[in-house]
Amino acid sequence: MEARWDAAVRLLVLVRTWSVVAGQVRYSVPEEAKVGTVVGRLSQELGLEAGDAEARRVRVVWQGRRAGVEVSGASGALVVSSRLDREELCGKSAPCSLRLELLQERPLRVLHVELEVTDINDNAPLFPATRKNISIAESSLPGSRFPLEGASDADIGANAQLSYTLSPSEHFRLDLQRSEEFRESLFLVLTKPLDRETVVVHRLVVTASDEGRPSLTGTMELLISVLDANDNAPQFNQSLYKVQLPESAPDGTLVLRLNATDPDIGSNGEVLFTAINTFPPEGLNLFILNPQTGEIRLTGALDFEDTRAFEIQIEATDKGTPPLSGHCKVVLEVLDVNDNAPEVWVTSLSVPVSEDASVGTVVALLSVSDRDSGANGRVQCSVWPASPFSLESRFLGSYSLVLREALDRERVSEYEVEVRAEDGGKPSLRARRSVRVPVSDVNDNAPAFSQAVYTVLARENNAAGAELARVWARDPDEAGNGRVSYSLWEGVSGASVSVGGWRPASSYVSVDAESGRVWAVQALDYEELQVLQFEVRAVDAGEPPLVGNATVQLFVVDENDNAPMLLPSVGGGPGLVPPLSPAVGGVAGTSLETMSGPDSETLWAWAAWGAPAGQVVAKIRAVDADSGYNAWLRYEVLEPRGKGPFRVGLYSGEVSTARALEEADGPRQRLVIVVRDHGEPSRSATATLSVSLVEGGEKPVAGSSLSVPGLVLPAEGGAAAGSASASTNLWLVVAICAVSSVFVLALVLYGASRWAPRSAVLSGPAAATLVCASEVGSWSYSQRQSRSLCVADGAGKSDLMVFSPNLPPPPPPSNPAPKDTSQAEPSSLLD
Repeated sequence: MEARWDAAVRLLVLVRTWSVVAGQVRYSVPEEAKVGTVVGRLSQELGLEAGDAEARRVRVVWQGRRAGVEVSGASGALVVSSRLDREELCGKSAPCSLRLELLQERPLRVLHVELEVTDINDNAPLFPATRKNISIAESSLPGSRFPLEGASDADIGANAQLSYTLSPSEHFRLDLQRSEEFRESLFLVLTKPLDRETVVVHRLVVTASDEGRPSLTGTMELLISVLDANDNAPQFNQSLYKVQLPESAPDGTLVLRLNATDPDIGSNGEVLFTAINTFPPEGLNLFILNPQTGEIRLTGALDFEDTRAFEIQIEATDKGTPPLSGHCKVVLEVLDVNDNAPEVWVTSLSVPVSEDASVGTVVALLSVSDRDSGANGRVQCSVWPASPFSLESRFLGSYSLVLREALDRERVSEYEVEVRAEDGGKPSLRARRSVRVPVSDVNDNAPAFSQAVYTVLARENNAAGAELARVWARDPDEAGNGRVSYSLWEGVSGASVSVGGWRPASSYVSVDAESGRVWAVQALDYEELQVLQFEVRAVDAGEPPLVGNATVQLFVVDENDNAPMLLPSVGGGPGLVPPLSPAVGGVAGTSLETMSGPDSETLWAWAAWGAPAGQVVAKIRAVDADSGYNAWLRYEVLEPRGKGPFRVGLYSGEVSTARALEEADGPRQRLVIVVRDHGEPSRSATATLSVSLVEGGEKPVAGSSLSVPGLVLPAEGGAAAGSASASTNLWLVVAICAVSSVFVLALVLYGASRWAPRSAVLSGPAAATLVCASEVGSWSYSQRQSRSLCVADGAGKSDLMVFSPNLPPPPPPSNPAPKDTSQAEPSSLLD
């Protein structure tokens, strides 16, 4: 580089273009020539020899400034003494000429020298600043021009002729305008729209190059900031947001936080959120949108069963001018929660249900639903409690309540059926629906009496119209089917009577059709009728009517309404004596006041003197039409009182000697004997027995013996007969006591039954038992048979009544007493 520089200087020095006009010399030297470079040889212009310059003291005189050249004393040449900078010396002036004066003092002489400093390309182009900031709105249109300050070059000429280049850019180019009149102008031209959101700052380099050899360059950096324009609408990161939320979510639950961005800056990038539409419209009241943060929160209660999904249109708007907006859709899916219990409705009810309805009959139609979905809405139904009904389902949500077994209104007249529904949620929810199913009656039950057999005790001589008993039949059917009417069934009703044979029961009793009261048509007479058995029929009012029957056994209870009667002899005949005066009976004193019955009769008997004590001389025979105690007779000697020679058996009626007979007793003894029953009040009859005392050898003529009413003459073996009679009397007393106890018990039961709600009867069949009701009762057995009470040979009385009382049978005796048929006493009834 230096060799090239030296060659250039030499060339310039050698090629002088001096023009000496009137003592003036011109030299030319390139700027930046090295110190010592010879500008010109003064020896030729001044005629000096080598070394004369120093001797003549030749020097350079500047005109106002330092020239940067001097005269070499040794050679006398004008050489460069310091750095010559044309730009510093002359600036942009061209040409750059320096006027110098060469002063020679010996001799004094002035030589004018014009020194031209020629330009070399030693200055690169220079921009006013190395960096320039430019702000361009991104909305600028292509072709927009932005002025730039060009670079300057201190050189001149071609060295200062500049050209500009721009670093590669798709958005900008340079435009240089040259003019002869004006300074050149440099412009930055926009060739493509800017996008601040793509490139915020463009960094470019402008290069200025001169035309020197070599060419020098200068650069300037352009920082182009793209100014934001509201050219971007807010953008959501999703155009569709899908959110799921359970319907049980509480108020204030965060549903979604929206995210919308606007690449603009400042107010152009500030976004506000707005809900512009909600479907269904009710969602506007369920959600709240924060316009700054984009948070959507729940403000009400969700209900999956009302709305399963919500669609919300959201708009995001910036604050630019004009504002731009973006949109998105939020789809909120409501998730079902098992918050609805099943619902059961009765859509059809066919009641009442006839009790004869067939199995499979549809009673009710039910509709079952659950507003929940999926498993939460699947419902299972059942019937509770266990009942004759079941559920059948042929369609989803529809059930039939059907009859699965036969009904019986008399057992259950109404059902309260509870239909239970349970869904499949966890936990499950339940619902209940009660269905009242009344059962209508069918006449399927005949009237049924409370007892199959009614045993009724009725005293004789009762008044006509008196209530004897009440029968009651229950019919569990209702209304007319259960309304019972009673009647006396004449088909088999009736009784055998002692007088007149067989008579219908309706001649004795009648039955009230409404109440079942059995009342007497006429007064009852025990001596005529002991047992009346009849059928009572109960008929309901159903269609067809049904019938029930019951048997009533009416036992007539004896009253002491008959006085004892003396029986005539077996064969009749003489011996009857006209009755005595009633005054004869009056000697009995007060005891005779209660006696009733026929007047006294005179009886005849004989006895031998010397007969021992205890010899039977006669036997009084009497009978009482009554029964039991009322017919149980006892005998007493009324006259003579005191210690007479004769006595009478208390229950046997046998007249026997009380002591041995003596002649002092006279030829005849008169005995007044009273016969009393045990009734209350008791009734009696009297007999006068005349006993003739004869010698022991005297006997009545056979076949001519007296036979008088009520008298039995002693036969051979009379002592043995007396002994047997005494034994029989003992057993008779024991039997009567036992029968009395049982009869008292029967009376207690009878009294209790009279106070019972239905009827005063003894009921129910049982084993045969002996009943002696009271002193006015009657001997009874449970077999339909009569036994004769024999008080004398050939004489009998049928006073036994047969019925089946509701009493437990007594245990059979282990050793039953043997029957005693030798005496016709009441004790014989105990077999």
